[in-house]
Amino acid sequence: METTAHNRTLGRSGIEVSALGFGCWAIGGEWRSADGEPLGWGRVDDDESVRAIRRALDLGVTFFDTADVYGTGHSERVLGRALGKHRADVVVATKWGNLFDERTRIRHGQDDSPDHVRRALTASLRRLDTDHVDLYQLHISDAAPERAARLRDVCEELVREGLIRAYAWSTDDPARAAVFAEGPHCTAVQHRLNVLQDAHELLALCAESDLASINRSPLAMGLLTGKHTAGRSLENGDIRNAPPAWLPGFIADAGADPAWLRRVDALRDILTSEGRTLAQGALAWIWARSPRTIPIPGFRTVLQAEENAGAIAKGPLTAGQLADVDRILGQ
Repeated sequence: METTAHNRTLGRSGIEVSALGFGCWAIGGEWRSADGEPLGWGRVDDDESVRAIRRALDLGVTFFDTADVYGTGHSERVLGRALGKHRADVVVATKWGNLFDERTRIRHGQDDSPDHVRRALTASLRRLDTDHVDLYQLHISDAAPERAARLRDVCEELVREGLIRAYAWSTDDPARAAVFAEGPHCTAVQHRLNVLQDAHELLALCAESDLASINRSPLAMGLLTGKHTAGRSLENGDIRNAPPAWLPGFIADAGADPAWLRRVDALRDILTSEGRTLAQGALAWIWARSPRTIPIPGFRTVLQAEENAGAIAKGPLTAGQLADVDRILGQ
């Protein structure tokens, strides 16, 4: 697998992408669960989202990761609009498995049936305004392995039909990811990875199975941007203001968890070395962890796009800096 400071190969697929991808969850805007809990990152300006995506393209970002459920379809629509004539120049990843109502912006369940895969893909292609998806990902992290094996087979059919180029599972469970890895055209696993939340087993699986490691939450849901303080609540439409059990680091109606902020402060000098911003240092740590990693930080503005993309030129941390991080965190 060839890698450089600026590029990665997407696992066994041979598809080349930028070393940094852009995660498109936040640009979906506000959406909620059936019981009213926020699932988005608050309000967005679609025109600014489009400008941010196009600025990322100018800065060399070629990998964009979204999901059909982000903003209940809205993120895919915005990404498709922004890419336009540049669609052939980029690699687009999206996900399936959730059920939602675009009109009410409510997620109301999940569907892990083989029939739903094709329905979901057809709808995503329409919203993205494209004839294929480069990387199609199962978005049910805890799906039963035996059910997932059937979905893997359906994905192989979609590859043969030219509707997708490769597929992956978005899960933090190495055993589940290994089920998809048995498929010839499985080329990645999407999982959480950041300097505060390592993923040794999943990185080992990626190395053993020749998979790309696509990293969600690379900035720990914003904690590694340096922009959050304890006691400052977020807007009501932001998932971090009413964090579910799987989202540590934030306290309901009280902003960032002080204990997590103390860990960030302890790492600040290392992460901001060589003129990096805190966020750029967090991305540099991920690149240093493995040549297979592709972090996908979220964004809502042109300035965020520029800061994230600016990390590419600065490259990964050194092995010595990695060791210093482990020492500070007691790992």
